[in-house]
Amino acid sequence: MWPGYQPSGNPTWPGGQPAANPTWPGGSMWPGGNPGQPTAPGGFLSGPGAYGPGPGPTIPTEPQRNLAVPYEQKLPQGVFDKLLICITGTIKPNAEKITVNLSTSSDIAFHFNPRFNDYGQKVLVRNTYINKVWGKEERDGKQFPFVKGQPFEMKILCTNNEFKVAVNKSHLLEYKHRITNLSSINTLGIYYDLTLSSVVIETLS
Repeated sequence: MWPGYQPSGNPTWPGGQPAANPTWPGGSMWPGGNPGQPTAPGGFLSGPGAYGPGPGPTIPTEPQRNLAVPYEQKLPQGVFDKLLICITGTIKPNAEKITVNLSTSSDIAFHFNPRFNDYGQKVLVRNTYINKVWGKEERDGKQFPFVKGQPFEMKILCTNNEFKVAVNKSHLLEYKHRITNLSSINTLGIYYDLTLSSVVIETLS
């Protein structure tokens, strides 16, 4: 289930429709493997069932290696309903910002930019970049789950209407799609002041 939400019936996202299976750690229905699964080169789950429903999990056979930042991963099918991206890493001790982008070949559909010192404030900035022009920023400083020098787990779930973001097992925000041709959103990018441990991409059933 989505963190922080105690359903009376079936597990679901807050405010959403009941899902068939739990989708957060603690549930057993993780198509293709477990959420803590290490990635193979290129960022996908190793073993069968990667990037889509299938058997799992795969047993790790070697220590996890950090991934290079900046990090980019192609999404051959674009994004789509129930696509889940799980990012784990550690914020650098002197971090000023981190950025996660979901992009088309020319535009940025979802720009997620936690800033540790934006005119003295910690703020989460979200935006979209179309035809070389930034749109209207969505900003929030009330919730800021990232801590300098500390590890984090971020999950981005795509639905037909929005991206949903959770950090450290707590639902954080939603961002309505401004680029609605979801299949054109074909690149994940991760940048700036973090050490990247793993990126897991899968499809929830």
